[in-house]
Amino acid sequence: MSAWQHLRLITIDLDDTLWPCAPVIQAAEAAHYAWLATQVPRLAESHTVESLRAHRRELMRARPDLAHDVTALRDAALRGLLMEMDYSEHQASEWAQGAMAAFRQARNRVEPYADVIPVLTRLRQHCRLVAVTNGNAEVQHTPLRGIFDRCLTAAEAGAAKPDPAIFALAMGWAEATPAQTLHIGDDPMLDVQAARAFGLATVWINRSGRPWPSELEPPLCEVVDLHGLEAWLGLSAAKPEARP
Repeated sequence: MSAWQHLRLITIDLDDTLWPCAPVIQAAEAAHYAWLATQVPRLAESHTVESLRAHRRELMRARPDLAHDVTALRDAALRGLLMEMDYSEHQASEWAQGAMAAFRQARNRVEPYADVIPVLTRLRQHCRLVAVTNGNAEVQHTPLRGIFDRCLTAAEAGAAKPDPAIFALAMGWAEATPAQTLHIGDDPMLDVQAARAFGLATVWINRSGRPWPSELEPPLCEVVDLHGLEAWLGLSAAKPEARP
């Protein structure tokens, strides 16, 4: 039996699994700051991109209830700073929404790795695909629109990986058991260890040739791209069959 035939669901991480994350975040934060510099120059005179980031980290430590929702955290941090500068709650709300819109537009301007769209398109012919992310990319506004059956964020799940809530949410939606689910991700702890601790088979996608952390049990499979995953699943020459 081919490795894929028992699968009902594949969950897949986004950032650094399907596209490079750092340049996207840098561009999004630059767009966020540029919008603020134009609309709220007093704030830009007092803060840099780096100091705004440091302030969000402080708020994350003070508000662990927001730590899993990076959009809510960014919004709350900016509103708080604006109100500390004696802007009204209404003004702070409007400006925070505008700055977040600028951030989102750039955040969704991702460039998937060359293997991503063709391989995911073929995988979706065999089983359900659900994106699971701790981030706030909106897949429906990226080049991957229409690729996934569903996209879930930590904000929707109520907890961020390595908490298993997002895996449970995906499996509940797909009516899949852990034995019928495979998770793909780039982070040894947040993806591989978190998923297998919940009973899922996992594949580590290691695009940069990083060493595996010595303190963790080795992954079930390591691949350099999704073509490697497709080959491991035995799908390279397989004909599509009806999804379960």
